[in-house]
Amino acid sequence: MKTRCLLCLFLLLQASHAAVFNVRDFGATGDGVTMDTPALQRAIDACHAAGGGQVLVPTGTYLTGTINLKSNVDFHLMQNAVILASTNNPADFTGAILMLHQVENVSISGPGMINGQGWHENFNNRGREVKVERPEMIFVRESRHIGITDIKMRDQPRWGIRLKKSEWITIDGINLFSHVNTNNDGIDIDASNVVITNSIIDCGDDAICFKSWTPGTIVENVTISNCRLASTCNIIKFGTWSAYGFRNITISNITMTAPARDHISRPWYTRMEGITEKPTGISGLALEVVDGGFMDQIAISNITMQGIQTPIFIRLGERDGIGSLENVIISNIIAENESRITSSITAIPGSYVENVTIRDVIFQSKGTGTLEHTDKNVPQNNQGYPENRMFGDSLPAHGFYVRHARGIHFENMRLLLRNPDARAAIVFDDVHDSHLRNIRADLPTDDQPLFRFINSSNIRFSDYRHVEPVGTLLSVEGELTDRIIMDNNELFEVEHPFVAIDGAEDSAVIMAHNIID
Repeated sequence: MKTRCLLCLFLLLQASHAAVFNVRDFGATGDGVTMDTPALQRAIDACHAAGGGQVLVPTGTYLTGTINLKSNVDFHLMQNAVILASTNNPADFTGAILMLHQVENVSISGPGMINGQGWHENFNNRGREVKVERPEMIFVRESRHIGITDIKMRDQPRWGIRLKKSEWITIDGINLFSHVNTNNDGIDIDASNVVITNSIIDCGDDAICFKSWTPGTIVENVTISNCRLASTCNIIKFGTWSAYGFRNITISNITMTAPARDHISRPWYTRMEGITEKPTGISGLALEVVDGGFMDQIAISNITMQGIQTPIFIRLGERDGIGSLENVIISNIIAENESRITSSITAIPGSYVENVTIRDVIFQSKGTGTLEHTDKNVPQNNQGYPENRMFGDSLPAHGFYVRHARGIHFENMRLLLRNPDARAAIVFDDVHDSHLRNIRADLPTDDQPLFRFINSSNIRFSDYRHVEPVGTLLSVEGELTDRIIMDNNELFEVEHPFVAIDGAEDSAVIMAHNIID
């Protein structure tokens, strides 16, 4: 304790001797009308030239274009200080409102605000035919040892915080709200050694998005924790750009909710069948590799979700090359979904998602699936844009649909329904070397099986516990289905433990150590 107190005293003494450069002393007016860009830049340049210190932005509204932060500068926004983006776009901007390019030891700190005025017609990207160059709010590029703390961000023209080819970044305690434009991601990460904590994001596009599109750069060593996130798109997303790799990433203790507003140009309930709730997000967790890169060593835990269409969407595709997606653990998830697009793990024929464990999950699904949805022919869509709706507005399972995968381990799941549904709880199609253990699921209507395995092999189905009478527990389908082991299950009041159809043989199923009434 004594050592900690001495350290705190030392830091306070250091801070008290740090040079402070008040932007008012360099001619900034803070009246919200006068362009304060030159004065803000003079203060930053002077602080940098003096060897570093704090650039202090006092209460006021500072109209500005691009400000270039420099090494060893703390850019501090006091309470009720607002950096207000000029609407003279693109003349006043070179990529961002706050630009950090090839700098180090820089911090942006609150409790003030950055307001991007992204609603303005000069930033308008709400129609697909309209494409304008829009600045990021904060762009960290080829920089290191950067801290962004305690600031508020509102109405960004494009992305909120963009990290590119940078490392050793800390983002803590930010509050971002933006629903005034399209392609309005909260934080985009193409960087390494990043920590994001204690933040609130509610925006019109992906809340936090990993993008791997910088040659020679792997997105790795990232921690996200203790955040409240909402979006009209995906809440946490890997991709779409995934040309190189994602590795060694942990995400934990996240509350995901419906966004505060509908998408500005595409409210989902008007575009897709089966969605009645408004507004909604697309997917809570979207893990995508479609551009030839890789994903490896991803651990996600302690997540709650409400107001989203699809809890988990995992996709290995070939939009621009075939990569790999493996070694993912997702655990302790409680989710309610608002569509008939179930959680899914899919790849393309000849390729496989591998070694994914999902355990300790409770899903409360919307339901409402019909017999027609159970028979759906799900398109492969190998090169399609990866999104939950890429297979249509439904999938043939009410809990999980898995296709082209190996080493899938589902354990301790509760797949529950809020409305009747004819679809099986879990459908495996071309899935191998996998295990389902202790899965409890609400029964489908219309005498449909509770689980379906299609052209799948070497799967162990174990520790099913009797809850209510079941017609058919498992349907094995297709002549390639083989080595399905039903082990240690309670089969009281199960009329048919399994049925073999569509070319599957009864001998494909091995019954061992089950308890049968």
